[in-house]
Amino acid sequence: MEDHKMFIVYVLKSLKTGYRYIGQTNNLARRLVEHDEGLTKSIQFQRPFKVILTEEYSSRLEAMRREKWLKSGMGRDWLDQELG
Repeated sequence: MEDHKMFIVYVLKSLKTGYRYIGQTNNLARRLVEHDEGLTKSIQFQRPFKVILTEEYSSRLEAMRREKWLKSGMGRDWLDQELG
């Protein structure tokens, strides 16, 4: 049986500032540890985070397209409507 890797688009919300971070990965557990430990330098001061959305995709291309859309004006509006 073929081992099929899933790609995950995720949205984090800073419990400190309310800032939303949108990313994608093939290993969500590892990525969350990196965020929690401050290894993502651009947002380390926003810690701690809460996961507010995850979506699974079968290819990195699909995940990257969704991530890009969520970062767009329409995507951010959608997040506001869906997640408040």
